[in-house]
Amino acid sequence: MIKVLVADDQPVVLRGFTAVLAAQPDIAVVGAAPDGAEAVRLARAEQPDVALLDIRMPVLNGIEAARAITELGAKAIMITTFDLDEYVYDALLAGASGFLLKDIRAEELANSVRIIARGDALLAPKVTRRLIAEFTRRRVQAETLLTPRESEVLRLIARGLSNAEIAAELVVTEHTVKTHVARVLSKLGLRDRTQAVIHAYETGLVHAGDHGPLAG
Repeated sequence: MIKVLVADDQPVVLRGFTAVLAAQPDIAVVGAAPDGAEAVRLARAEQPDVALLDIRMPVLNGIEAARAITELGAKAIMITTFDLDEYVYDALLAGASGFLLKDIRAEELANSVRIIARGDALLAPKVTRRLIAEFTRRRVQAETLLTPRESEVLRLIARGLSNAEIAAELVVTEHTVKTHVARVLSKLGLRDRTQAVIHAYETGLVHAGDHGPLAG
């Protein structure tokens, strides 16, 4: 049996999805929550295999709930609508394995849960298009907002170099590097160096397997 938790702050959606999944012979609904905080509490208590989470919920939103629930070992499927799926990118970073639109048909809903439960990923076509657009936007943003030197600093950050190492590589002062780093974070709306590394890899500025100048 696949143990499933459903969370949505719209009672009609919550009851509907719960009824559809509970009717399946291989799926057991172990919890239904009206908000993200309750979803996390139920996940800790019931240990579901899959959590079906609305992206926008009170108390704790679906993205934060997904992050907490996936840390417990469950798979997360986000429920979204076309005008709200700008949150898809953030939900992926939080560990979500799938995205479904709320107008999904009953048989597709159950099959989607089965697909995610066995370890695969699933994106609704509309969500896929928006996700591709978001990756493209972020790549263009990085290419147009940053100066060539700032782009180089971002590449070196992504390769794990410290400010001192970047300064040595570029033959500039460490103060100059700190200024470049601050500008990169500000222009791209990033919080810290960790987010900068993620951004660099996800936009293709740096690729897995690339080696920094100090690598052996």
